Formats: sequence, C-alpha cells, structure tokens
Amino acid sequence: MKRVFIALALLSAAVSGCAGGRATAHRAGPAGRQAPSTAVPSAGADWVTYHRDAARSGTAAQVPPVGRPAVAWRARLDGAVYGQPLVIGDTVIAATEGDTVYALDRRTGGVRWKRNLGTPVPLSALPCGNIDPLGITGTPVYDPSSRRVFVVAETTGFHHVLAGLAVADGTVQVSRDIPAPDGQPRVDQQRAALALAHGRVYVAFGGLDGDCGPYVGSVVGVPATGKGPLVSYRVPTSREAGIWASGGPAVGQDGTLYVSVGNGAATSGAFDSSDSVTALGPDLRVRAVFAPRTWAADNAADLDLGSLAPAVLPGGRILIAGKRGTAYLLHAPALGGVGAQITEAPVCEAYGGPAHVGTIVYLPCMHGGTAAVDTRGDKIRVLWRGSAEAPGSPVVAGGAVWVLDWNSGRLYALNQATGKVIHKVDIGETPHFASPTLWGTLVLVGTMEGVVALSGA
Repeated sequence: MKRVFIALALLSAAVSGCAGGRATAHRAGPAGRQAPSTAVPSAGADWVTYHRDAARSGTAAQVPPVGRPAVAWRARLDGAVYGQPLVIGDTVIAATEGDTVYALDRRTGGVRWKRNLGTPVPLSALPCGNIDPLGITGTPVYDPSSRRVFVVAETTGFHHVLAGLAVADGTVQVSRDIPAPDGQPRVDQQRAALALAHGRVYVAFGGLDGDCGPYVGSVVGVPATGKGPLVSYRVPTSREAGIWASGGPAVGQDGTLYVSVGNGAATSGAFDSSDSVTALGPDLRVRAVFAPRTWAADNAADLDLGSLAPAVLPGGRILIAGKRGTAYLLHAPALGGVGAQITEAPVCEAYGGPAHVGTIVYLPCMHGGTAAVDTRGDKIRVLWRGSAEAPGSPVVAGGAVWVLDWNSGRLYALNQATGKVIHKVDIGETPHFASPTLWGTLVLVGTMEGVVALSGA
C-alpha cells in the first residue's frame, strides 16, 4: 500500500480535529435545528454498510432518474469522515477521526446526538502514517436486529475498541477491546469497512501509510452482543500483507467472507497467502485462496491485489483487480489456488471498493477514470472508461455512476451506459478512497470537515 499513500500524503496531512469539538450544520437554506430521533429498523432503501449491502454492490434501491444535484446542507463535525456515512430511516450516521459518532437529521443535517468514544492517536505518536489524528477510519455497519451501529475507534494507547451504539440515542451498549492478532497494535490500522454476518462484526486490519513496523494483516470476528469468544485470522506471512482496502470484507450468498490481501514478505519460494483473494468461513478459517502467478513479483514491487475489495457477483464469480492493473475473474467459493483464474485482462490500477450490477462491475481506477467491465460469458470486457479523471470508489443509482475526485474535491455523475459526465459539483476536500452514499434523491459524502449532502440527484 505504500506507493499510493506516499503520493497522497500531502493531501491527508491536512486532516485535523479534536474530540469533543463543536458540531454545526450549515444548510443551503434555513439553518438546521435539533430534532428528536425517529430511527427505525433498516428499510430496503437504507444504506446500512459500505456500498449498502453485505455483497458491497454499491447500488441504491428506489432511486429515481438522476437530476441536477445541488448542496442541501453541510455538517461541520470534529474531524474528517473517512468512512461512508450510513442512512437509517431519517438518520445519517457519520464517524470521525476525532473518535466521535454523530447522528444527523437526514433532511437538515442538524445534530440529533453525538458520542465521543475516546481520544484519537496523534500522528506524532505513530512511527509513520498520514491521518492526523487517527480515530475512526473504517465505515461503520448497522445491525437492524439490535438497532445498533458498530464502529471501531483507535484511542490513545493504541487500543482498537469496537463500540455498538443505539441509533435512537447514541447510548454505548457494546464496548469491546480488540486485541491485535499480530501483537502490534501501534502499527495496525483499521481502514477496511466493518462487515456484519453470522452474528458477528468482522474487523480487518492492515498497516499505516509507509508500511512501518512488523504488522501482519488480520481479521477479527466479534460477537455482535459484545459477549463470547473472538475468532481471528492472521495472514501466514512474517510481515505486511495488510487487509486494508476501504471496501472491507464482502459476504457471498452462502455466507463466505472474501478479503483481498496486500503484498507480503515472500518474494520467492513458498507462497505465503499474500497478494490474494482469501475466502473465510464464519469462524475465519480459510476455505480457499487465489493468487496470481505473478505473486512473488507483485510482492517485490508492491503491485498486489490488496488495494481493491473483491466484487462478489452472481453465478459464483468474483472480480478482483489491484495495483498491477490486471483484472481476474474467479470461481467462488472454490478459488482454486495460485493461477486458477477463469480469465484475466488488463483493465486499470484500482483502489478502494467496486460497485456492481448483475455481471457489470464498475472499477475505481487510479488513472483514466472509472471502468465499466462486463463479465458475461466468463470474459472480461471493458464497456467504457469514464470521461472524468476521478479515482474514487463508484456507486450506482438512477442511471448514473457517482464518483469522487478527491484531488479536486469534485463529485461526478456519469452516464451509466456510456461513462460520459452528466453533472459535476464542487463539494470541498474529501479523504482519498472516499465513496458517496445514496438515499432517494440525496447524495452524502464524507469530507475532511464532516458531511456534505446534495439534493435533487
């Protein structure tokens, strides 16, 4: 992961915030007001996890054809919002690098409640990195059965704490420290989105920007009740192999969890399960692994698959791409081992989380714009490349592909059939790998200062 983060370090160094800071909402019209919470269990249109559902489709339900978006409100919070905001009924949930979780009124951006979970870690206390301070980075997940939203906060002392908060009022109902499976919490970063399945919250770990320290990628499963034993998986390599892609674990229809793994220590000899797509069972035991034949060279040159979360497609197929620019179509859940892809094709260097509709996958390309890739017939065929140079992770609704250019702070709506720009809106500085949230005609984006909402989409 070090190559892209070094290139973007100056952007992220601007992040700042403090726990307990003020929270204000700024609307395009009248000022937002405090409102009582009327949170309800998750509905079909709600956005309850990264890219809306457990398969990370990134496709919104019940959305009309795209219109012309305009800023509806801005909520200035106590730090940057790296994870996707969630929408649960009429409540927007946003988590900040200030280690604070906010519930915002969906219509006005007014703060309903906020809950600080501790003091985030300043960059000066870390051996490397590019987020300052380091608090809540991974996208939260909502559990409709308990009406709790789960986040992982990094707090002073290098603790990673899973908190389950009642959406109605922010009460902390679950709090559980997550021991680092590699024994190196100081250099473990929790960037990947949380996943909810099998009665557990799954939390993946990678390293800090710069890959300093002896970290090893891992996943931990925590009972959603907060009680009972943890389960965990640690990549069997001596160093690195982070599970850090912002999309986090994707869950197949049979309940298998799929994670992409970064470059590991081995550059020759025996394969060490790095540079891979790894399939894990509910207990996080390995079910299957795929790696390119080029895994050793990928590890040596930092050209691994770990930069992009897997796209779990119908018909037992997975599409993955990474830093080398090659896309691989895989069998699932039997991934087959090294070099067992159905087919491969050059597409683009991809980072973050893809979106997918049926057999078509929308890849977040670092250069050249979003790529729409059709996998019908077990082939990889590029349908179009987006006309906007926007490397963010795309989402799809209303005939449009929504994607951010974090370099310019601009949000684009691309024609879903052609990739041509329909609309563009300047929204301000956003974290890299940011991805919009869609609800009805609303588009929500986490920024370096909080959340911005656009209406009329």
